[in-house]
Amino acid sequence: MRHMSTPESITLTFDDIIFQARHQAYGAFDLRQNYRPALTRALGVGVGLFLLGLSVPTIYGHFFKTNQLVDDQIMISAKLIKLPDTPLEKPIKLPPVEKAPAVNTVRNLPLLVKPEADVVDEVLPPTTDQLKDATSGSVTAEGTGVEEVIMAPEASAPTVQEKAVELEAKPDLPFVAVEQMPEFPGGIEALQKFLGNTLKYPRAAAAAGVSGRVYVSFVVNADGTLTDLQLLKGIGFGCDEEAIRVMQKMPRWRPGKQSGRAVRVKFNLPIAFTLE
Repeated sequence: MRHMSTPESITLTFDDIIFQARHQAYGAFDLRQNYRPALTRALGVGVGLFLLGLSVPTIYGHFFKTNQLVDDQIMISAKLIKLPDTPLEKPIKLPPVEKAPAVNTVRNLPLLVKPEADVVDEVLPPTTDQLKDATSGSVTAEGTGVEEVIMAPEASAPTVQEKAVELEAKPDLPFVAVEQMPEFPGGIEALQKFLGNTLKYPRAAAAAGVSGRVYVSFVVNADGTLTDLQLLKGIGFGCDEEAIRVMQKMPRWRPGKQSGRAVRVKFNLPIAFTLE
């Protein structure tokens, strides 16, 4: 009987199976075999560096704690100085308060309506003679002195000059807005025509190429005349003076009216200077 020998068992890895029919001299086989150990080492190094970074403050505080304690143990000694006791000031005695002099009083109780059975004695009000040198009070008593009474000076008759001041009429303040505003005779078109014919462009403004609007303010009286002419905003170069000159040549306006009555109204007007 022949005995057959069993071949020794061969252990194959996953990489051996993959590269069984391939050339194992290339680097891919070595990389696959060393991948897991390299990954383990990298993970260990990363964890170690992370733990080292966390422990650096603790290690630093452990080794450099001596100097900090020395700095913290520096103390400032202070000596308490007892201040001298300040003497107590004597209380200031106030002068005695003088009592106000009392005046003579006469009993004058309010009248009460009582039944006839409860009336014991009848108390009459004080007479005029009793109230000459006394005042009304709840009891009758004598005063301790004479009370000075400050009387208002008697009003004197007004002089002729004071009467003239009282009778002088104050001028009416101009309105700002009324029911019917003032208007140039003929309306806006007539006003524009008047300005176009009367207004002269100053040579200085024309030479400098200045143009713009000059704003003037004036008051239209109840009779239509223009007063209180003022310059609100100008542009210079002779335009302001020309606008005032033209306003002084304007005819009478139609006055403004409030409640059907002609009143004084303050009016603002822009005058345009335009180069053609």
